[in-house]
Amino acid sequence: MKPTSIRVVFAVLLILCNLLGAPAFGQAPPVLNIVIVEGEGAINNVKQRVNRDPIVQVEDENHRPIAGAAVVFFLPDQGASGTFVNGSRTLTVTTDAQGRAVATGIRPNNTNGPMQIRVTASFQGVTASAVINQTNTGGSSGGGGASGASAGGGGGLSGGMKALIIVGIVGAAAAGGVIAATHGGGGAVATSTPGIVITAGTPTVGAPH
Repeated sequence: MKPTSIRVVFAVLLILCNLLGAPAFGQAPPVLNIVIVEGEGAINNVKQRVNRDPIVQVEDENHRPIAGAAVVFFLPDQGASGTFVNGSRTLTVTTDAQGRAVATGIRPNNTNGPMQIRVTASFQGVTASAVINQTNTGGSSGGGGASGASAGGGGGLSGGMKALIIVGIVGAAAAGGVIAATHGGGGAVATSTPGIVITAGTPTVGAPH
């Protein structure tokens, strides 16, 4: 083969290598998106243990679902929160063929108020995050202050009623004493205070006129 032909073949191969390798070097890093499918704005009834399981879908930059992504759900450490079935406040789930992950078995605690569930997803070194907003309601400890105040208020009221009853009894006894002193104790008053005594004199008989 002539040197010219060899150079042409080499140039063509170099161009093909550059064309095939250009996307690899110029490709933008993948992007993950977390789409909240269910659970946003949910109300968790603490008394009835009713809550909606959060569901998220992990997608790429073209909104295609990503299977096999690791999704971690985080419940708050304080305030309105809960635990998962494993007793922890974190749960790791792998997305299915539809790119979805479900946080099943959340057990809300007894604190009323807003609860934010943080979600992170990772796939091939790329991560994304989102927040799911829910609310716990119907709890006892969340209204613990009010319940305690009610209980304390009830105790104070009972004590006040008892005090009123005792005062009423004492007042009644005092009033009875006054009445007894006024009516039944008249002799005692007469005894302590000298009364008016009328003494009949000795009759005197004079001479007849």
